[in-house]
Amino acid sequence: MDPSQKKIRSNLLRIVLGRTGFIAVAIIVQFLIVISYFGYLKDYSAILTGVLYFISFATLLYIINTNQNADYKIAWLLPVAIFPIFGALLYLFFKLQPTTTRINKKLEHNIARSKQYMKQDKQVLNSYSTECHHGYGFAQYMNNFAGYPIHSGTKVKYYPLGDDFFPDFLEQLEKAEKYIFLEYFIIDFGEVWDKTLEVLKKKAAEGVEVRVMYDGLCMISLLPYSYPKQLAEYNIKCRVFNPIRPFLSSSQNNRDHRKICVIDGKTGFTGGINLADEYMNIIERFGHWKDTAVMLEGSAVNNLTMMFLQMWNISETDTDEYAKYQTNADKTASGGYVLPFGDSPLDNESVGKSVYMNIINNAESYVHIITPYLIIDHEMETALIFAAKRGVDVKLILPHKPDKKYAFFLAHAHYPALINGGVKIYEYTPGFVHAKNYVSDNSEAVVGTINMDFRSLYLHWECGCYMYETDCIADIERDFCDTLKKCEKVTLADVGSFPLPEKILSRFLKIFAPLM
Repeated sequence: MDPSQKKIRSNLLRIVLGRTGFIAVAIIVQFLIVISYFGYLKDYSAILTGVLYFISFATLLYIINTNQNADYKIAWLLPVAIFPIFGALLYLFFKLQPTTTRINKKLEHNIARSKQYMKQDKQVLNSYSTECHHGYGFAQYMNNFAGYPIHSGTKVKYYPLGDDFFPDFLEQLEKAEKYIFLEYFIIDFGEVWDKTLEVLKKKAAEGVEVRVMYDGLCMISLLPYSYPKQLAEYNIKCRVFNPIRPFLSSSQNNRDHRKICVIDGKTGFTGGINLADEYMNIIERFGHWKDTAVMLEGSAVNNLTMMFLQMWNISETDTDEYAKYQTNADKTASGGYVLPFGDSPLDNESVGKSVYMNIINNAESYVHIITPYLIIDHEMETALIFAAKRGVDVKLILPHKPDKKYAFFLAHAHYPALINGGVKIYEYTPGFVHAKNYVSDNSEAVVGTINMDFRSLYLHWECGCYMYETDCIADIERDFCDTLKKCEKVTLADVGSFPLPEKILSRFLKIFAPLM
C-alpha cells in the first residue's frame, strides 16, 4: 500500500470512529426525524393538512417571485411541487437559518468598517477607463457593489503549476517583518504544510504576527479538532471558519473556498492552490495536478488584506482596527491594472459570475478558460455560445480524470449544447485540472478560486484577481496554449459514445445541480 492509500485509509478510520463520524450520524438522525415529523403532521388532521398545503402554495409563489437565478428556482420548484408539504417546509428550513443571518450581519458590519480603507483612486479609474473601452462601468460596479477598487502599479507573477508556486511562497514568508495572514480552504498534513509551518513558527518566534484560518471542512478528515490550540503553542493565531457541528443547518453548506496569503500588506498570493501535497504534485491524486496562482506586489495587495480581516473578524467580539494593517505599498514599475476581489454567498451579489460574464460578453478575439468543473446556468451557457457564434474563439479545458464522478457527469450534460454552438472543449489527459483561469484578447485575465459551478458562483466565499494589460497576461495565455497540447478535443461523436446510464444520470442531476 503506497503512502497516499495509507493516508486515505487513516482518514477514513478517523472519520468513522472519531467525532466526525458522530457529527455525520447526528445530522442524518436529525434529518430522518424531520422527515418523519412532517409525515406525522400531514396525517394529524384535515385542517392542519390544509394549512400545510397553503404554506406549500405560498412557498411556490414566493420562489417564483424571488430575485434569484432561474435554474436555482427550478431546482426548488420541483421538490416543492412534487412533495408539497415536505418540500415547502424543507425550503423554509434552509431559508430561515439564524446562523447564516448572524454571519451575514457580522460580515456586513465588517465590510462597512473596512470600506474607508478601500476607496477607489479616481486617477487610476480614469486611466483604466481610457485604456479599456468597457472598463468604466465594470470598475464602478466592482467598487460600488462588490466593494473592491482597481489598482495600477502592482506587479503580478503568474505560476502555471503548484510546483512553481511553492518555492516562491516559502521565500516570501521568510521575508515577513510585521505580519503573515493565511486563509485557505484546505490545509493538510504533509511536506507542504510541514515546510510552511516551520517558517511560520520561526517568524512567530521573531515577533511577526502570524494568523492562520482554514475552512471547517478540514475538521472532517484532515486536521484534528484541537489544531488551533496546537498552533497557539507556537504563538500562531488560528481560526476555523464555520466549523462543522452536529446539527442540521444550511449554513454548513456555505464554505470558505478562498486561498489568500498576505505578507506585510506588500506581497500577496491567490489562486486555486491549497496547502496540501497533491497541489504541488508531491503526491499523486487523479494523475498530474494542474493548478495555478498569482503573486501580487504593490498597492492591490491591500484588497487581499481587507478581505482577510473581514472574514477573520466574523467571530471576533472586538474587531481589529483595519487602519493598523492598511499598507500604502510602493507602486511598482509594472504596467496594467489589478483588481483582487471577493464574493460572498449571502449578499445577493454574484460578483464572480459577473466578472466572468463581463469577460465573455466583451471578448472580441478569444476567451480561453481552464476550470475543474462545468456546472453552469442557462445564462452563462448562452453567453459562451453567443460569443462563439459571433466569431470569438471560445475554448474550455476541463479534467480528463475527475475528482468527483457526479461533477464529471454534470459537465458532460453541457457538452452537446456548447459544442453545437461552436464552443471548443478539451480534456486534460495527464490528470486533473484544478486551475480557475480566464484569459481574453491578450488583455484581460482572471486567476482565482472560482470554479464554473453553482457552489463557487452562488454558495461559497470565493476570491479572484482580475487583471487588465498586466505583463503576466501573455504568460497566462502561453500556459493555456501549452496545456492545450496535452489535451484531447471532445467532439459530438465522443459525446454520443458516452454510456447511456451516464447520459440519463447526468440529465437527471442537471435538474438539481443548483442545490448540490
